[in-house]
Amino acid sequence: MNDENANGAVIRKVGQYLRDSVFEQLLWAVEKLGVSDLWESKVTTPELIYKPTGQRILFRGADKPRKLKSTKVAKGYIKYVWYEETDEFSGQEEIDSINQSLLRGGDSFCCFYSFNPPKDKNNWVNVMCSEPRKDRLVHRSDYRTVPEEWLGQQFIAEAEYLKIKNPLRYENEYLGEATGTGAEIFPNVSIREITDEEIEGGGRFCRGLDWGYGADPFVYLCLIYDKNRREILIYHEFYRYGAKYDEIAEEIRAENPHGAMLIAESAEPRSNDELRARGIRLKPAKKGAGSVEYGIRWLQNLNAVVIDPVRCPNAAREFRSYRFPPDGNGGYRSEFPDRDNHTIDAARYALEDEAGRKTAVISDRRRLGIF
Repeated sequence: MNDENANGAVIRKVGQYLRDSVFEQLLWAVEKLGVSDLWESKVTTPELIYKPTGQRILFRGADKPRKLKSTKVAKGYIKYVWYEETDEFSGQEEIDSINQSLLRGGDSFCCFYSFNPPKDKNNWVNVMCSEPRKDRLVHRSDYRTVPEEWLGQQFIAEAEYLKIKNPLRYENEYLGEATGTGAEIFPNVSIREITDEEIEGGGRFCRGLDWGYGADPFVYLCLIYDKNRREILIYHEFYRYGAKYDEIAEEIRAENPHGAMLIAESAEPRSNDELRARGIRLKPAKKGAGSVEYGIRWLQNLNAVVIDPVRCPNAAREFRSYRFPPDGNGGYRSEFPDRDNHTIDAARYALEDEAGRKTAVISDRRRLGIF
């Protein structure tokens, strides 16, 4: 109402839910603002029209994408877009495609995405909220932040009962926490910005290398291990398919100019020799029976695996999407998949000295059949 060129579009994944949800919600807002006499509502095809200027708020379902692409307004442009129940959409690509159709011809735009966070921390909409963007504000609220009279005593009673009966479900349904599905191998992963001050602040610098060339990528990973906090900060990655030895050596020298020792996958002795010949200090990882399982469990038991999604997008993707395979009966097999885990392997190698003695113990016990 304060911008005569502004129009709005409210989008839901399924159009049949528009009238009884977002349309009624905005009619409520018009009444609460005391401006009902200035707005005309059309119910058959939900629409709100601002009488003084003819500006419109449109309501559309994403189940008919052609109609979205042909959406036009006679006056001004669509400045505001509200996606309700955003988690019902298939992913960021679907949202981007709609925005490309709607957000045209104006000077400034504002998109609202409202939803209850899904349980799965790796759901695309939860991931979207965790990725830093300077033009994005993430606001979280729950039933405790509004006056009780808005909800009623019965709502509060049901929430408090579930809090006692099923705390995990309560955290997701009433507090909006992404509590996980139980399939996540690394529930301790934290995706956030790692500042230069944190990198310079201390801890043990560790570097690991996982070989790959064609079907698998080569990975050089750098992290900091904070023994007191029991956490690691993954702050640098070189993730490349078809990387040549000279290219790899140049990358390592640029990141590691003082030539600190790194730990490399031992299955490629010739490749390791090629890097040594180019002046790279490295030692092969000490693989043994049970070493993979122990290394992953050691990472699982850290208080936090912090990954910068801008500096290390592939590490962020692999760690947060690494899951136990389904068992076919609604549960999960307790085995670690050997796929999409290249940065995870590089992290294991990098931290071998921190967990090495325990790795040797567990390997010997398995070999001797103690457990």
